[in-house]
Amino acid sequence: MIAPGVLLRQKTNQNHTMQLEKFQYDNKIVRNFGIATVLWGIIGMTVGLLVAFQLFTPEANLGNQYTTFGRIRPLHTNAVIFAFVGNGIFMGVYYSLQRLLKARMFSDVLSKIHFWGWQLIIVSAAITLPLGFTTSHEYAELEWPIDIAITLIWVVFGVNMFGTIIKRRERHMYVAIWFYIATFVTVAVLHIVNSAQLPISAFKSYYLYAGVQDALVQWWYGHNAVAFFLTTPYLGMMYYFLPKMANRPVYSYKLSILHFWSLIFIYIWAGPHHLLYSSLPGWAQSLGVAFSIMLIAPSWGGMINGLLTLRGAWDKVRDDAVLKFMVVGITAYGMATFEGPLLSLKQVNAIGHFTDWIVAHVHVGALGWNGFLTFAILYWLVPRLYQTEIFSKKLIAFHFWIGTLGILFYAIPMYLAGFAQGLMLKEFTQEGLLKYPAFLQTTIEIIPMYIFRAVGGAMYLAGVIVMTYNLIKTMSKGKLLANEPAEALPLEPVFVPHAGEKTWHRSLERRPMAFMVLSVIVILIGGMVEMMPTFIISSNVPTIASVKPYSPLELQGRDIYIREGCVGCHSQMVRPFRSETERYGDYSKAGEFVYDHPFLWGSKRTGPDLHRTGGKYSDAWHFNHMLDPTTMSPGSIMPAYPWLIDQKLDTTTTISKINAMRSLGVPYAENYEKIANRDLNTQASNISENLKKDNIKIKNDREIIAVIAYLQRLGTDIKVVSNK
Repeated sequence: MIAPGVLLRQKTNQNHTMQLEKFQYDNKIVRNFGIATVLWGIIGMTVGLLVAFQLFTPEANLGNQYTTFGRIRPLHTNAVIFAFVGNGIFMGVYYSLQRLLKARMFSDVLSKIHFWGWQLIIVSAAITLPLGFTTSHEYAELEWPIDIAITLIWVVFGVNMFGTIIKRRERHMYVAIWFYIATFVTVAVLHIVNSAQLPISAFKSYYLYAGVQDALVQWWYGHNAVAFFLTTPYLGMMYYFLPKMANRPVYSYKLSILHFWSLIFIYIWAGPHHLLYSSLPGWAQSLGVAFSIMLIAPSWGGMINGLLTLRGAWDKVRDDAVLKFMVVGITAYGMATFEGPLLSLKQVNAIGHFTDWIVAHVHVGALGWNGFLTFAILYWLVPRLYQTEIFSKKLIAFHFWIGTLGILFYAIPMYLAGFAQGLMLKEFTQEGLLKYPAFLQTTIEIIPMYIFRAVGGAMYLAGVIVMTYNLIKTMSKGKLLANEPAEALPLEPVFVPHAGEKTWHRSLERRPMAFMVLSVIVILIGGMVEMMPTFIISSNVPTIASVKPYSPLELQGRDIYIREGCVGCHSQMVRPFRSETERYGDYSKAGEFVYDHPFLWGSKRTGPDLHRTGGKYSDAWHFNHMLDPTTMSPGSIMPAYPWLIDQKLDTTTTISKINAMRSLGVPYAENYEKIANRDLNTQASNISENLKKDNIKIKNDREIIAVIAYLQRLGTDIKVVSNK
């Protein structure tokens, strides 16, 4: 393949009569996104470090409700994904796109709207998530007004990108641009489908989907958010910046074609592997497994294409820390994309799912692939934007080694913790009894691993801080070239191909709109095949007559449960394993979740599953457990929730919530909303009276009462098979 910046077309006699056009690249927008990348990276990783400390020192929540694990864990994920990585994507795209197309961005105004709009979205997330405004969907926790803002700003980005492509001076679209196009269209589709919500107030909504359907949509989105936000744009940047850094052409043009189309087609099918052994229909699970295994081929094709681009340049890699970042980052991509299919094997998933193995897997990709590529690009870009040399190559080397060690200190303990806990939870004695019947027994065993994880995170963050100092010093000794002069021949109106360009793909590379449409078709196939049967064929989600809607008090309690982020630690999905049915009760059925907007199956167990917790403990047990978890579970790392006892339940929202649920298909009786609060008060009074029997005096209008009502309802709609 021809390296970036090399003219792809053969000049004709007509070209020689054309005059070079002078224009300027917009480097200021690149600089702005670069600064935002570093700033939000430090903030997001600092929050992540605080989260890590809370897993072995719950008191690190700083003693208030706004910094508990459940509330700031999604703040951390959103900050590092959409703030740090997101700004890093736009930094790389805005720099490379202009040079690959030999054109300034379509609109400086749109560039500015994009930049400031994206930062406003991030600030909105930083405010609303700690306040408890969340949808609970993984990687999509932001409430509906922010979802609308994301849509608008994403459209601005798309218009700016395609406008630049249309006014380009380079006929062929280089491989990096293929990945940018796929990123834009797929993220747009994912975001719109997954954000289908019914608002009931300015900061509260319910998903249109429920239970199994909601789970399928969420993990179709969640898996492909990783694929098309954390992977494809970075692959595009790899294809641009790696050849630039190494001064070598990309290894194989044909491999890049195969890599691109097979990746975007196969990736979209793999989401159901997050729901193995769940209540999702078996055929959908099997499709997810099959395509996950196939995903190894295109993923490793991209890794190989990247690493072999460095053939003949390994001496340079040895001496250049920036290239070391690229090599380790690409290798981490290969490791993560091998491990994903591995974890989709049912035998492996049975052990690893819901454990810290998944946390390790995610962070190898996030810290190694996204983090290290971002750092390499920043180190390469900033001196060029500021027309100077990097301040200190020794500091780059220090950052590389402390960052690499940080990844190892983080990931290895989490792998060990996940594997150990997964096996402990399944272990039986010779007498056929669970060896570790209490989930907490396994948690206590892996707390040392949580400490190591925090140490690794601190090392990684230290490297980022060192990088920030290095970049600031570099900027201070140079001067920003805000508008970089450039010149190129205009795009000739008629393209005359030369030998070797008469291929379908070379032709497609000249037609950006056709390329975009084909990309949309390719990514829609998998989602439609997997989701439409589940939504259309009722037998895929069989109903259970005994399953009734939540009472008004239970519905309010469920929303508080969501607000506090309890789903971040507790699942509500008992899988059909003997170890789980012995520990928790009968396995979960699809029909039990038909009124759950949203579903709350969870993605990680830091505490036990709660689906069969209803009636298992007294109201007093739940009260004391929320007030001080260690009184009921000595050694617990769960934070206390004293504000639930102090705060009054807001019942002014009951009517709107009942009406919203009815419009979503939940069979509340006509006009029931008018008497819903009466029923709420009756049930609350009963719980308050029960607590008085255990010498706990509390008003029936406190939030804790609603939470207890919800917990006592869980899993009680069907007759639970005794495990005695």
